[in-house]
Amino acid sequence: MNKTDEMPIIDSPKHDADLQAVELPETKLYGADLIAAYVKTLTNAPGVYRMFDADGVLLYVGKAKSLKKRVIAYTKYDRHPVRIKRMIRATTNMEFVITDSETEALLLEASLIKRLKPRYNILLRDDKSFPYILMRKDHEAAQLMKHRGKRSKKGDYYGPFASAQAVNRTLDTLQRAFRLRTCSDSVYEGRTRPCMLYQIKRCSAPCTGEISIKDYAQLNDDASDFLSGKSEDLRTKMQAQMSEASHALAFEKAGVIRDRLQAMAFVSSGQTHVTPSTFMEADIAAIHMDAGQACVQVFFFRAGQNWGSNAYFPRHSKDQEAPDILDAFLAQFYLGKPIPKQVFVNQDLPNKDLLEAALSERKNDGISRPSHFKIFRPQRGEKADIVELARKNASEALARKMAETASQTKLLRAIAEAFDLKTPPERIEVYDNSHIQGTNAVGAFIVAGVEGFLKREYRTFNIKDLGTEPGDDYAMMREVMRRRFSKLLKEDELVWPDLVLIDGGKGQLSVVTDTLRELGVLERTTLVAIAKGPDRNAGRESFHMNGRPEFILPQRTPVLYYLQRLRDEAHRFAIGTHRARRKKQMHQNPLDAINGIGAARKKALLAYFGSAKAVGQASVEDLTRIEGVSKTLAKVIHDYFNE
Repeated sequence: MNKTDEMPIIDSPKHDADLQAVELPETKLYGADLIAAYVKTLTNAPGVYRMFDADGVLLYVGKAKSLKKRVIAYTKYDRHPVRIKRMIRATTNMEFVITDSETEALLLEASLIKRLKPRYNILLRDDKSFPYILMRKDHEAAQLMKHRGKRSKKGDYYGPFASAQAVNRTLDTLQRAFRLRTCSDSVYEGRTRPCMLYQIKRCSAPCTGEISIKDYAQLNDDASDFLSGKSEDLRTKMQAQMSEASHALAFEKAGVIRDRLQAMAFVSSGQTHVTPSTFMEADIAAIHMDAGQACVQVFFFRAGQNWGSNAYFPRHSKDQEAPDILDAFLAQFYLGKPIPKQVFVNQDLPNKDLLEAALSERKNDGISRPSHFKIFRPQRGEKADIVELARKNASEALARKMAETASQTKLLRAIAEAFDLKTPPERIEVYDNSHIQGTNAVGAFIVAGVEGFLKREYRTFNIKDLGTEPGDDYAMMREVMRRRFSKLLKEDELVWPDLVLIDGGKGQLSVVTDTLRELGVLERTTLVAIAKGPDRNAGRESFHMNGRPEFILPQRTPVLYYLQRLRDEAHRFAIGTHRARRKKQMHQNPLDAINGIGAARKKALLAYFGSAKAVGQASVEDLTRIEGVSKTLAKVIHDYFNE
């Protein structure tokens, strides 16, 4: 049965897609019979379909040029591989969305897969945003900085770069070559003499007038040319300037230009074999498969320069082929991300034309370019060589990952044996709290699994219960567990932990057990508490489980070291969050918490009274003397400090 308000349309090119009304009579049909019943009501319009099991869990999201012709294929049960047969048998419900075109269906399918993560779809799991270099233009002396996220600041953006390391390398080059400032505006305004960066020739110090604003602007223009792919013209111009300065016996000036030329050359040193000469802008996406696993290596080329690479490991079944995996990868990869002019691949994609049309149709939203997007599979020449290099990198990355996974799998098997689990845990959550005498209390958990630490899934909890006594670790743990597992109950798409590790002893285990029993989820996971050894010695930890006496594990064993690593990582994450919160509080002003007090009024109040404490001691009449503070606002301020 269709549920219009449960069908999210994420990143769809059109948000007015029609939900196909498909009402079936009350029936116990499932699998191919159920799908056949739906087929009778479908049209030949393009669209997206979803398949669900008896528990409402999403199994698969698919697109079709003709919904009727595509879905009817599932009724031919015997023609499908075992994996698809299993999916068909499990299907007890379907939902459909009509779209205006097949290209729109492709984009909607990719967006739903990325958000809902269906079990039987190929899935791009690493979906972080890319960093950029920002040349801020809202200050007389442009600031050079690393940027990630929404483009809300005025200036020129250069990228994307594959990683923060790639950005840092390029920033280092730009600092050495063009000596642009990287400091914040407040630091810039407060300088009375040049900083260390000027002394080591990484900044020209416009803040103290060591260089004129006009000459600094020229450095900024040169850096922009370099980042825009005009590096050869810039080198020619600078070489002429160096020669001219040398002939004029201005050797110091010639030396500065020489150093800049050397720094510019450094950006491609050691990378000449992956710096293209036949194209300026493109992404390279090459896939390599081994033992039923795949890795896609992506190289980023912008302005004729190599701006880094990343390895991705899409989730897929073992019977899926490389062209299909790469095709699905690209469809998801470029949703909400910058699209280059062209992509070079090492496979013939089944949906190549559709992908080109869909991504070319994306509107100019500040991320994509309003131009045609092309996919090529080069056969010879420089482009083919770079694609093959990307494939070799994918092969090496996959080999490393498979080796790491084998080691991790062995550890998880040892954990299953140590804690009497039926199967090795696929997801482990480790919980810890942090505070100083009850202040700035936070709870946190980290996640580990077959792929190691899953840092994107770490979470923190600010302790909110006003009834919690300062420093009450039991109450803090109770609140964290209640909030975490209540959310798991509400949101079915969240993954449940197979094993929950708690930093503590019998008391913490008892609190967590009671909390999960109240929620009715105690049987859905295994609880283990890790108590520190005598004198807090590592290696002498004791373990507590429900229905089992306290026990220890043999010292100097890999499984014990791994459990220590898990506990220490949770402790590091929790205490790091606590310190960040405490540091933030140290810089807060009590006036920030009062409604109606903005930056201007706060500045006026502090300028008049000298401190927030003096503001709190002032009368309503004294407060109204400040420009912009009405009698009503003055009473609000007075009441805030004198409840």
